[in-house]
Amino acid sequence: MNVVVIGAQWGDEGKGKIVDFLADDADAIVRYSGGANAGHTIVINGEQYALHLVPSGILYPGKVVFLGTGMVIDPEALFAELAMLKERGIEWEGRVFISERAHLVLPRYREMDKTRDAQRKKPIGTTGRGIGTTYSMKSERDGIRLADLQWNDKMAELEPEDRDFLAPYTERLLAMRVNLTAKMHELREANVLMEGAQGALLDLDSGTYPYVSSGMSCSAGAATGAGVGPRALDRILGVFKAYSTRVGNGPMPTEFDEQNQSELYQFVRDTGREYGVTTGRPRRCGYLDLVALRYACQANSIDGLVLTHLDIYDTLDEIEACVAYEIDGKLVTDFPASIEELNRAKPVLQQFSGWKASLKECRSYKKMPKAAREYVEFIESFTETPVDIISVGYERSETFIRRNPWKK
Repeated sequence: MNVVVIGAQWGDEGKGKIVDFLADDADAIVRYSGGANAGHTIVINGEQYALHLVPSGILYPGKVVFLGTGMVIDPEALFAELAMLKERGIEWEGRVFISERAHLVLPRYREMDKTRDAQRKKPIGTTGRGIGTTYSMKSERDGIRLADLQWNDKMAELEPEDRDFLAPYTERLLAMRVNLTAKMHELREANVLMEGAQGALLDLDSGTYPYVSSGMSCSAGAATGAGVGPRALDRILGVFKAYSTRVGNGPMPTEFDEQNQSELYQFVRDTGREYGVTTGRPRRCGYLDLVALRYACQANSIDGLVLTHLDIYDTLDEIEACVAYEIDGKLVTDFPASIEELNRAKPVLQQFSGWKASLKECRSYKKMPKAAREYVEFIESFTETPVDIISVGYERSETFIRRNPWKK
């Protein structure tokens, strides 16, 4: 069975923790998109791991993980991350494989990324990791894949500095190569967890273009990125937080007003630890945007939602969530494609009673306070999508399942 985990907002929803949680029942884990611009934080027994390229399932002994076809991989960053895992007692050798069709990030791409964004009249807010340039080179058919490291004519086309950079990594990369489509066919009767990067609203086609990532962070990207067809995807889970966050520029209709709501803004940011894993940048925070979340469910055929950070609201008297936008005096309930409309959108908010109790000890839905259950059930009704898993803390154990994604 193939289970896909995507972000259902603008990234940073807690996908890493959820993939780690579900990986216990998986035979293999495939990261299908993105590069070192992504950051997944996992906390196990109080110990924190920050992963950028390696799939979260690597923390389980014996699990096999794959860096997929849709990824763009910086060899320097990859081997630094693997060295970190080794130092912390995670034996990864023989368990990490790379699709031979995955593209490689070269050092000069990082500067090209930064320069290009600085030249834009309205910068996107790139992480400067060379991701956008690598995907651009890929689409222009000028990129280099793992398989190309043994193609002499292709290597001869590269700049001398590129060849010098790749030389110390070439043998190690080739030793990890795999024909991912053949491997996925071999694993067709196994449980495979497919891990996305960023979020649905940052997808190149269905996100808030041009303020998006350059890869496929939608659920459809799991098929191409894992080397399978779309009918091989059995279940799609969308991870979202009880509120909204975004890093970098681009529209965010429910963002808190930092001048007039500075106390709420800082409370959510600090309590939720809303600082980028990769960049350290403080994240923009706002009310849960149910209009955007419903759109993400529809655009990605999400079967079940995964709610994280619900415990952040434990001490509040009341909670608000966005159920529509007001744009130029009109009520809008569908997520617009127009950036100008999204920039002018004012959130129409609905209030909910707070539960004024700690959720961290809850290990079942029935044990949650009534007000918390009502909030969850409203989300389900509005999005027409069930909330299958709820996270009430950072630890692996602070999670409970309402519907097992591994059961058809």
